[in-house]
Amino acid sequence: MTTSLAGAVVFYALAALAVAGAAWVAFARNIVHSAFALLATFFGVAGLYAFLSADLVAVIQLLVYVGGILILILFAVMLTSRISDVKVSNRSVGLGLGLLVLLGTIGTMAAIALRVPWGKAPPATPEPMASGVGDALLGPYVLPFEVISILLLAALVGAVTLARGKKRVPAPTASGDAASGPGPDLKTDNGEPKTPSPEVQP
Repeated sequence: MTTSLAGAVVFYALAALAVAGAAWVAFARNIVHSAFALLATFFGVAGLYAFLSADLVAVIQLLVYVGGILILILFAVMLTSRISDVKVSNRSVGLGLGLLVLLGTIGTMAAIALRVPWGKAPPATPEPMASGVGDALLGPYVLPFEVISILLLAALVGAVTLARGKKRVPAPTASGDAASGPGPDLKTDNGEPKTPSPEVQP
């Protein structure tokens, strides 16, 4: 097996893993199965990034999507009460319309792929991109990088503030007793004052 053949096998295997995981996410009738199938899609996409010598993007894919977003989705699914018993995803209501959209999208992409004159670029030497991105972020793009970090910090503080909420202090009544609360409704159905019945002493 030559190197080009091995590379093609690895590429198509990773692409098949990503597409199969995405199809499982879309067509699974259980949301728990869809959440776990998303893991295969993320791993396939990360493998494609690594295969294309985009090492930094592959690591970010694993850390952010697999280690962050997917874990958050799994926690939300697992902590929701009896969510595995409710099959609400992917109902067959819009199956016909979805099939038409799918066929139209596949036909459009196939027509574009066949009509566009694709050119072949000479193979380039794979180089690590982490150092270049780090030099760019700490060099000419340091100001936008710091502005984005301040924006994320403000969003985090706002989320914590909204999650805590506001404490409601009960307003004092005319008699000064705030804990007693409103009295009973002493009105009849017609809006006339209702005379309270005397208590019966034993």
